[in-house]
Amino acid sequence: MSTLSVAAVAANFGRDLDESFGRIETLLGQARERGAQLVVLPEATLGGYLANLDGAGDVSLPPALDVDGPQVRRLAALAGAADLVVTAGLCEADGTTRYNTAVAVHGDGVLGVHRKVHQPLGEGASYAAGDRFAAFDTPVGRLGMMICYDKAFPEAARALAVDGAQIVACMSAWPAARTHSAPDLADDRWTRRFDLFDRARALENQLLWVSANQSGTFGSLRFVASAKIVDSGGDVLATTGTGPGIAHAEVDLDAMLAGARGGMFHLRDRRADVYAAAVGA
Repeated sequence: MSTLSVAAVAANFGRDLDESFGRIETLLGQARERGAQLVVLPEATLGGYLANLDGAGDVSLPPALDVDGPQVRRLAALAGAADLVVTAGLCEADGTTRYNTAVAVHGDGVLGVHRKVHQPLGEGASYAAGDRFAAFDTPVGRLGMMICYDKAFPEAARALAVDGAQIVACMSAWPAARTHSAPDLADDRWTRRFDLFDRARALENQLLWVSANQSGTFGSLRFVASAKIVDSGGDVLATTGTGPGIAHAEVDLDAMLAGARGGMFHLRDRRADVYAAAVGA
């Protein structure tokens, strides 16, 4: 593959699935007009996120969906042609257990599934935790997925890079600070942290980082948006800022990775034998 066209979405998604699918169709249409081959939608695209993270007020869960069920098939149908890969978050049902899950799909079906491993604040009261990070092959390259708080842990992105990921799709419902929140989201400390994590993970793992996020509000949460595409040097190629929209960039993926990994060797020069005791491995 030469040039890869990538889109990262900041948008608001709630409980109404039909409304969500209507928004997805519009967003994918806009991304297609720009030639996108990979579109990353936010965490909890299908059914919305939790209304709060402190267990107070509305504690209702999103609709629980089967990753092999009709809603995910509908998402794959919207992806359409086999060369358009779409990732999105949902509440997954596995029997009576619920997971905060991301799927990657294209016209032929599901390419990969990730269950959120790291759970912030009160999220563990609603979802079980996933237990692995794994990359997988797609028409746009070898892809890894993570969800929101996962990116605060360097080991998560590193595990994907070591597994050969060229691209990481990070899907979030990342809110502004819960206390002393800034009136302007651009000045909020949690917006700054969101952006720092995106840039650091791309740089230290020398890969293409595609970060989507919810925007607007849901329940007591106000989301920071800030969808972006970050290259393997940690530079932001495109961003929506703190509002809704689509960040789009075109990247020569092979050349970008070769340039980054041929100059500095962050993956080759790892000393896993030294780290093991320190990280409890």
